[in-house]
Amino acid sequence: MCGVGGRLKFQNIAVIPSEVEGPCVSSGEFLTPVNHRFHSHIFGQIEGFVRKWTLVPLTLTLSVAGFAQVTVVRTGHLIDPDSGTTLVNQQILIVGGKIQAVGSALALPADAKVIDLSKMTVLPGLIDCHTHVADGQSDGEPFNVLKKTASQIALESVPNARAMLLSGFTTVRDVGTYRALNDIALRDAIARGDVVGPRMFVAGAYITITGGAGAMTGQAPDIQLPWDLHYGEANSPWEVRQKVRRLAHDGADLIKMLSTGAVLTHGSNPASLEFTPEELQAGVDEASHFGLRVAVHAHAAQGIKNAILAGAASIEHAEMLDDDIIALAKQHGTYLDMDIYDEECIQAGAKTGQTPADFLQHDADLGRIQRENFGKAVKAGVKMAFGTDAGVCPYGTSGKQFAFMVKYGMTPMQAIQAATSNAADLLGHSKEIGSIKVGKYADLIAVSGDPLKDISLLERVEFVMKDGKVYKSAAAAACSQ
Repeated sequence: MCGVGGRLKFQNIAVIPSEVEGPCVSSGEFLTPVNHRFHSHIFGQIEGFVRKWTLVPLTLTLSVAGFAQVTVVRTGHLIDPDSGTTLVNQQILIVGGKIQAVGSALALPADAKVIDLSKMTVLPGLIDCHTHVADGQSDGEPFNVLKKTASQIALESVPNARAMLLSGFTTVRDVGTYRALNDIALRDAIARGDVVGPRMFVAGAYITITGGAGAMTGQAPDIQLPWDLHYGEANSPWEVRQKVRRLAHDGADLIKMLSTGAVLTHGSNPASLEFTPEELQAGVDEASHFGLRVAVHAHAAQGIKNAILAGAASIEHAEMLDDDIIALAKQHGTYLDMDIYDEECIQAGAKTGQTPADFLQHDADLGRIQRENFGKAVKAGVKMAFGTDAGVCPYGTSGKQFAFMVKYGMTPMQAIQAATSNAADLLGHSKEIGSIKVGKYADLIAVSGDPLKDISLLERVEFVMKDGKVYKSAAAAACSQ
């Protein structure tokens, strides 16, 4: 039985959450009274140990007890993005953080913990393919990074990760940070259980030309930047290869290159070309030797075309598309990752004075162009992923983009697929995430109502599970054993 006084019980072990988001929610560490006089069928006849309170993670407690947690989730409606259909009255059997079975008439273990979401719609955990979670507290001015230590930015990123997870995004692709390798540290802290956050796939740093879209710009010429603020600068094909090799060694999951100028960089121009075709090709080729895919930032048409021809897995932003580029992207199977919501936050920042004036000049008319071309790409059948540039808008608000994707040409199911099965395919991890299937991680979210009728429901996710652990629980969700 669980949900009584915030206490979860597993056989002879009582587990008391230290932090609760709702009924039957677990997060972080647990203060657990461990009975060291275990039953004989676990460890045999062991006597004489003193009963005492010990601070241990739940996962350790369960493994010491000799079994993996078994959970059953009862769903009212279950959205399957792989088939583009909705199933009814399904049960999801979860063992040790992974999905073991899905069906309407499963044989369930008698001692399984049951989570009742039968009045809700259940979806796979959402995936945002363009975030900057490791950038700390963003205030719209990148130059303010110089006012903070790398440690301060890393610690400021902890609540960003938590906000993303609790909003329903169980996985993110973090595509660059000014302070190199902070994202790798955050990814690993989440994986160890030290920090609450989504599963992260990270770029480590931007690979950019000197003074380019991913560089720290605006300082006086005689100012020497710390190593981590120019880690990824490269100015030839061989320098690009060296940066890719270094990032692969340091633990990056993907490579991020910048083909054109940027909106949110001082002294930049979104219409300008930066890396040459030869440099882009060198980056993609070198990354392939390490099993890494390349995401390329590109606003200008020629920069987008160069990146597609170089073999980029995805084009980030992709505003200045034309019919030929759309056809080229479809031919090459290149994903477009178009952040069509964050224009709202850039313009809102203009009203408050938060968005620098030169950024607004760079942004002039790009939002309108991007949204129009988004609709053209969808209609043409180009592969589309879900990416928001999280950090431009507040962390935890990525769900607001769904309504814009529907407004500008997608069906609600297509928008959901962009953030689930398509996103998993872009990451190269379709066997582990992106849908609710046997063998995949138990990443689930739930909402009250039908997001296929009202996509804005995904702005208000009520239940979040990652790796079989509940981090946010709907008030109505029942839990029993």
